[in-house]
Amino acid sequence: MSVTIAQSEVEKLAEIPLLKRLSTEAREHLLRGGTKKSVSRGEMIFFQDDKADSFFIVLEGWVKVFRATSSGDEAVVGVFTRGQTFAEGAAFTNSHYPASGEAVTDSVVLCIPVAHLAKSIAADPNIALAMMSSLSMHLHQLVLQIEGLKTHTGAQRVAEFLLNLCSEPKSSCTLVLPYDKALIAGRLGMKPESLSRAFQKLKSYGVEVKQNRAIISNTQTLRALVEQERTVVMHSNLG
Repeated sequence: MSVTIAQSEVEKLAEIPLLKRLSTEAREHLLRGGTKKSVSRGEMIFFQDDKADSFFIVLEGWVKVFRATSSGDEAVVGVFTRGQTFAEGAAFTNSHYPASGEAVTDSVVLCIPVAHLAKSIAADPNIALAMMSSLSMHLHQLVLQIEGLKTHTGAQRVAEFLLNLCSEPKSSCTLVLPYDKALIAGRLGMKPESLSRAFQKLKSYGVEVKQNRAIISNTQTLRALVEQERTVVMHSNLG
């Protein structure tokens, strides 16, 4: 079932990158034209190559965007959570979705139709600038993701992933893995068995994984590992 977004939710979204530079009037006009949609875990939000009719803001849960390969595998482009936007590039250019979107947990998304986006831009061109800024940010994130795949070891990628989930810079951290390990592996460009080996390696650095929980005894030790392995990989590439 789809419902209109409430005023309290409009205010909560004011600080997301796509909206924070807009006037209150432009922000509210854009969001008021969207509808909230609840999606169950495993439910498709859109399919690769479909005509793009909306872009989305995650209000609750986690959503993955992925491309299907010719061999039938999935290449995970990104995983998005509360306050993050996705598919705005296809909506902004009025083209087709270059990938598919699927809820990986029970989620709520705000769907903003292309037609409403066009009207909002006509009313306030600053929205177009905000869209371009958001697309630039996504491109930057993809560049960093590719760099990680090219230059970082599996253990380093997993260590960085875990550190990024620690909401506060504490010396220790206990966290719940946000989605299943198969998706974590896909997100990090690894096979599930490689992810398991990386978790095993991280035990000696104070990381213990029990089902869907990860306990980091010393975040500085883990961060030092990340920096150490980055140096080793860079030197090997230069050699």
